[in-house]
Amino acid sequence: MAVVAAGVALVGALAPAPGHAATASDSGSRPGTPARFVPGPCPKTPEPVTGRCGFLEVPENRAHPGGRTIRLTVVVVPAVSAKAAKDPVVFMTGGPGGDAIDDMPFVIGAGVNKDRDLIVMAQRGTLHARPNLACPEIDRFYAEAVGLRYDAPSTGRRLVRAADRCRNRLTAAGVDLSAYNTTENAADFADLRSALGIHRWNVYGYSYGTDLALTYLRRHPQGTRSVAIDSVVPPRIVSLPWTWDSAQEGINTIFAACAAQPQCENRYPDLSRTLTRQVRRLEARPLTVMAQPPSGGAPVKVVLDGGALVNLLVANAVPAVDVPAALDELAHGNPERFARARAAGATPVIGEFAHGLTQSVACAEWVPGYSRADLLAAGRRAFPGWPDSVLAQAPQLPFEHDVCRVWNVPDRTPVQRVTTVSNVPALVVSGTFDAKTGARWGAYTARTLFRSTTVLIPGIGHWVVPQSPCAQSVLASFLARPNAPDTGCVAGLTPKPFTITPVLETS
Repeated sequence: MAVVAAGVALVGALAPAPGHAATASDSGSRPGTPARFVPGPCPKTPEPVTGRCGFLEVPENRAHPGGRTIRLTVVVVPAVSAKAAKDPVVFMTGGPGGDAIDDMPFVIGAGVNKDRDLIVMAQRGTLHARPNLACPEIDRFYAEAVGLRYDAPSTGRRLVRAADRCRNRLTAAGVDLSAYNTTENAADFADLRSALGIHRWNVYGYSYGTDLALTYLRRHPQGTRSVAIDSVVPPRIVSLPWTWDSAQEGINTIFAACAAQPQCENRYPDLSRTLTRQVRRLEARPLTVMAQPPSGGAPVKVVLDGGALVNLLVANAVPAVDVPAALDELAHGNPERFARARAAGATPVIGEFAHGLTQSVACAEWVPGYSRADLLAAGRRAFPGWPDSVLAQAPQLPFEHDVCRVWNVPDRTPVQRVTTVSNVPALVVSGTFDAKTGARWGAYTARTLFRSTTVLIPGIGHWVVPQSPCAQSVLASFLARPNAPDTGCVAGLTPKPFTITPVLETS
């Protein structure tokens, strides 16, 4: 899922500069040109990229033959092993709107390219693609929003204005926003396999990348040896109300893990009640404090209301091991951990996250079919007793009904909100502390992946593999033997001990 609500973003040779409006020349427009791979220089990134690079040129909208084309940066990272398997791994990043190229160090660090080449492609509209659907207008809004009430109507109006300005700029430059969806995204990867002449490959996706991978598997199953999905977003289920289900599962699992550790349980009893009290208290009387962003610099004004507190928990902005201590400190008058986490949103990298892709996917595929009343009802079921002003906003996607009204893309749920049924070997990985994509949705999705192995990693949040050596071992075993991966390391796993702080006096 996108992490846009917290203002947190999930330099390329082929991408326009941040804030640069897309133009026909940016898109590499060549009417009638079929999909093709064009070798080229590797993108310039903080950590130098080594491998075979170039871009994939594909139609912007396959429903309009002869229309303009777009360019997607491609990097093929060679396997570490001198005797690499012939079937590579293709990576599908999260978001929607995340930068796959920037995620490469995490994937390589997890050993995904140990025995196979790793193929990474920028999804359409993202930082290393042309056009780049960045929205500096929205980035600047989130930088300001740390000093505003999270769920106030006035904050929502600012967000809508920022989205409207971005949409108008992109469409004036000729971008067809209706073409930036998961169906076209999946077709890009199918074209990539053909253009690179790959007979068979393995797919690994996380978060929104699982939505994309499952769509790809359903629509383009040919040539897929195996599929690994990490932190699962089921295309059939994902919606605004669904975000409350995931938030409840992830947060409550953290609290249950604390209760299972005697020292944590004794020090922080009844965390659920503590959280409810703090959400209600902050929503009624928000705190305004000065906090230094974790990246450094001058302190900034931060407003903590109930909605901001919840969103920080869902975003894992405070590490899970520190959550009980942070809530206890907050209850005793010390909001520093949460305030610093919120202050991080004041320093986004302008133009890094492709909010244009986020909104085009969310407004076409996740929002339609569920009303504001449905969203509120889901929040009330998940967290009874919380204020309606908090529960009316989907975690990570606040004011999305209002944003989608101005974003104005066609409803794609009939073709996208579909269950993937497959016999391709699949690995389904979830973390028990994931409050963005609840762990139970991994098992739910695996029901129709008939040759699947489901792995649940205790004490890990969103995007499991880079955080868990055991998950890395399981993934490596799965890639070697898709029908019989070794999952033995999972049995001995338990969550890490929670942070225990001295008892505080109530202020």
